[in-house]
Amino acid sequence: MNIVCLDLEGVLVPEIWITFSERVGIPELRRTTRDEPDYDKLMKYRLDLLERHQIKLRDIQQVIDAMGPLPGAREFLDALRVDYQVIILSDTFYEFAHPLMRHLAWPTLFCHSLLSSDDDRVIDYRLRMPEQKREAVKRFREMNFTVVAAGDSYNDTKMLAEAHAGILFNPPEKVIREFPQYPVSSNYAGLREQIDQAFARFAG
Repeated sequence: MNIVCLDLEGVLVPEIWITFSERVGIPELRRTTRDEPDYDKLMKYRLDLLERHQIKLRDIQQVIDAMGPLPGAREFLDALRVDYQVIILSDTFYEFAHPLMRHLAWPTLFCHSLLSSDDDRVIDYRLRMPEQKREAVKRFREMNFTVVAAGDSYNDTKMLAEAHAGILFNPPEKVIREFPQYPVSSNYAGLREQIDQAFARFAG
């Protein structure tokens, strides 16, 4: 049995924090794992900004609710699920992702959780487990699944390394330079072709 593991942001939906940053006019919130690979450091930086600007969880959710998937993402995902089991592995949060999952017909999502106060302030985050993307792929392989993974940023590279085959989708140039071992795709047609080719190699 074959499993495709996909990152969410940058692969299927726009970067949530970047979109939110543009909507609320706080450019500092544009910082993502593409810029800061230390996830804990990045999240503490984000939480501090939210507190400083008195932004509540519902404010973020309203912006996310107005977002849709990237153009062609739903069609790509629907076609992919005909032939493969697809798991979304993301470092986003269930509280953010729920409306986006509706747009994508509720694919299986493994991600993290946010903690909020009684007055709706985001006060902390809770990781499902450290390195959950890599660990999920590792466990799938232990169950004798063949796994192909695709992502776009630094925090996806350990997942790609753990998979039988890894693919970068629209990554920044510095990620391409630092991880030349992974093929790069810039559109869904190319990504689907690379996924199919990867599985064909392991079937032979």
